[in-house]
Amino acid sequence: MARITELVHYPVKGCAGTAVTSARMTPAGIAHDRAFMVVGPGGAFRSQRVDPRMALVRAGVDAGGASLSLSRDGLEPLNLKIDAEGPRVDVTLHKQPFVGVDQGDEAAAWLSEALGSDSRLVRVPDDHDRRTGGLTPGTSGFADSTAVLVASLASLDLLNERVLARGGEAVPMNRFRPNVVVSGWSEPHTEDRVRTVRLGDAELGYAKVCVRCAVTTVAQERGEKGGPEPLRTLAGYRRADSGGVAFGAKFAVTRPGTLSVGDQVDVTAWGDREEGLGERLAAALT
Repeated sequence: MARITELVHYPVKGCAGTAVTSARMTPAGIAHDRAFMVVGPGGAFRSQRVDPRMALVRAGVDAGGASLSLSRDGLEPLNLKIDAEGPRVDVTLHKQPFVGVDQGDEAAAWLSEALGSDSRLVRVPDDHDRRTGGLTPGTSGFADSTAVLVASLASLDLLNERVLARGGEAVPMNRFRPNVVVSGWSEPHTEDRVRTVRLGDAELGYAKVCVRCAVTTVAQERGEKGGPEPLRTLAGYRRADSGGVAFGAKFAVTRPGTLSVGDQVDVTAWGDREEGLGERLAAALT
């Protein structure tokens, strides 16, 4: 029986994830997931693609959603009152224009010191009206695209078997920065065939496979790039039709609700094949 084995949200896009035992799934994903984003001069988002040190910045939102904490080894922690009414600034995420609510000079100074470059922190506005595409449309905060990333331990096991066979070192699941990790599926990449699923009393609809980038090469515990894996091995058997390589699947929220580690993963509709991978997946399970 498939179950949720891990739930993770990332309050500040690109920074460390926070594991939780239960969570509220909102229309934009797990509560507070990618609700904040670090931007540089001109409003372009900062990413581990360029600055892997972001992985060392830990963020947390209090239970009431009123304050944000930021911490990193070697720096005094910062507790910040979240400002929903601050100045609005233009920001860009993968060259797409959005609006963010600036969180003030104290947060900017702290992040600039932590990352060694001029940075500011912005929050998703309350009237944020983003539309995400894929097989099931939805919304999200400052996620790259669709709100929820699901990955299975079976998929990671297959990948690591292949990495080890090439003489590399196994990679942990946190390289892929998932929101929901599933155990109990016997076949790797089962998540790609799920079309609708119930988690706790929340429901999700499949949007697309997740095409991976250089962030997966960052050792999250060190904030350093760690070599060509897992992209090198994924390129041998997980090439997406749209280009790049895929691991995990993205889902939109079709019914908000509460979910917890240990909840059953109840798939209510399956697809015939891994949408977005076509015939290129033929070697995945051999």
